[in-house]
Amino acid sequence: MPQPSSGPFSVSLFRAVWMASLVSNFGGLIQSVGASWMMTGLGASPQMIALVQASVSLPIMLLSLWAGAVADNLDRRRVMLAAQSFMLLVSAGLAIGAWLGWITPWTLLAFTFLIGCGTAINGPAWQASVGDMVPRPMLPDAVAYNSMGFNIARSTGPALGGAIVAVAGAAAAFLVNAVSYLGLIAVLLRWKPDLPARRLPRERLGVAMAAGIRYVRLSPSIRVVLVRAALFGFAASALPALMPLIARDLIGGGPLTYGLLLGGFGTGAVIGAIGARRLRQAVSTETLVRLAALALALGAGLVALQPGLVGTLIALVLAGAGWVTALSTFNVSVQMASPRWVVARALSLYQMAAFGGMAAGSWVFGLIAQHHGLASALLLAALGQLVGIAVGLWLAVPEINQLDLDPRDSWREPETRVPVEPRSGPIVITIEHRIAEADIAQFLSVMSERRRIRRRDGARHWTLLRDLGEPELWIERYHVPTWTDYVRHNQRRTRADDANSLALRELQIDGIAPVVHRRIERQTGSLPMGRLPDARELDPVTDATRSS
Repeated sequence: MPQPSSGPFSVSLFRAVWMASLVSNFGGLIQSVGASWMMTGLGASPQMIALVQASVSLPIMLLSLWAGAVADNLDRRRVMLAAQSFMLLVSAGLAIGAWLGWITPWTLLAFTFLIGCGTAINGPAWQASVGDMVPRPMLPDAVAYNSMGFNIARSTGPALGGAIVAVAGAAAAFLVNAVSYLGLIAVLLRWKPDLPARRLPRERLGVAMAAGIRYVRLSPSIRVVLVRAALFGFAASALPALMPLIARDLIGGGPLTYGLLLGGFGTGAVIGAIGARRLRQAVSTETLVRLAALALALGAGLVALQPGLVGTLIALVLAGAGWVTALSTFNVSVQMASPRWVVARALSLYQMAAFGGMAAGSWVFGLIAQHHGLASALLLAALGQLVGIAVGLWLAVPEINQLDLDPRDSWREPETRVPVEPRSGPIVITIEHRIAEADIAQFLSVMSERRRIRRRDGARHWTLLRDLGEPELWIERYHVPTWTDYVRHNQRRTRADDANSLALRELQIDGIAPVVHRRIERQTGSLPMGRLPDARELDPVTDATRSS
């Protein structure tokens, strides 16, 4: 395993969490083999068997945004501890139920759904925490090593799981998974993160979720990644979802064969994780995603057309390489395009897109396999990857590795002559720009980007006005609900936004800085008869300052 001194493994915390996660991943894959093979042994239909994977993916789609808001607002270490402890209890309950013979197909789906809920809560906090453990330049390699760790487990864990199921039954696999959480829980208990002091109150979860959606909606590069991830996940889901049927029906094997097939898929994923690091330096991000989709399409097609064990293993190695290359590339793209204040929510929306596509694909391809045969389902999945490649011709994954999303740290909360409280509001901001007639076209172009940045960071009702009496005077106006929201809005600006501010400053007549007016909105007619309003109730005071 490569561990360069200047890479993520040089950080002791990352190294400890990575190793504990590796053990936990082994347990999760062993549990997955036990669940899928138990469902097969219960005589379930192909659709029910495919729903085992869907039951794990569906909670990620349903809960990820909420989990991302929690991870961005709370101590991520505590969130991970709670999620890991919950999954330990559920896995122990599943092991006991299987041991006592209480498990039915629907009960099994319920338990795997609950484990998926724990995974959904843990995922955004864990992925966002990587940026807290390693410096930003190490982040792409750290994400790739995380994918590698999961797929090292995938390469041998399923075979081990198949052996455990064959020798001791599914209950033993579930028990191994429960025990595997203990190491990661111990590492998280010892981790004492050095968190920056919180200068503003936490956002309410509903507001935080809306802020995450707004940020992603107004970030074109992240939107493209989410669309491509959903398309990829839909078609990619067929192979892992139908793997028990491939082992049983195409090859005629048992749980050990099933474990070997998953091991082949995981081996390919390890190869993909190692190779992706070098490919990322040689080709564009879009080219990397296309190569990954092509590898998965070829793998699915070869499995459908060449059912022998050796040929199937080779095809699954190819597909596994494509699987991890694409998903790790999407993950890195989202993390590199998101500042720290919203990264967990952006990752959660990425997970919703990717795993929502996988959940839908598992159900659709399971249905196709049930009614039209396994080979047909796999060939249609291969065709789906080719459709994703075609979509990339006009919706390419952008190059965003060079964005500097650190906070600007140049904005300071202004003093006001009228006292304001954190909850005071609504706050109305107007900014006066003076632009020469010859620069209006360029000014409007710059302000279009300004509008996106403002709205992305929380501004409401953004408008641009031109004064009819002074043609060179343009007024930018927006609202925020409270003074706290105004402070938060300005603290979200990043160094990557400086280019827009600089372009706007250069367009001002005689280089005069724009004038900012901060006002508080007040209603009239609400005071009791006979009482005069005080200054705070009456005065829509303007605090005018020069600002960039």
